Amino acid sequence: MPQILVTTNSSDDTRDAVLLKERINLPDLESDHFSAQLLERLGWALLDADDVEHRGEHPRPNASPRGLVPAG
Repeated sequence: MPQILVTTNSSDDTRDAVLLKERINLPDLESDHFSAQLLERLGWALLDADDVEHRGEHPRPNASPRGLVPAG
């Protein structure tokens, strides 16, 4: 099953953070609602990754709608 991963790129030896790990069933993409929700989650993960990489912030699980998305 295809999956989408959004991770940070760390400049040191620390482990990269996984901000979004989502498996996608291709038939789900036929739903406009599913597609819109997926794009929203992807946007949140990208913003969080940018915060971590450029502002030195650490991802905070469940802190906000943009918080870390549980891997799984």
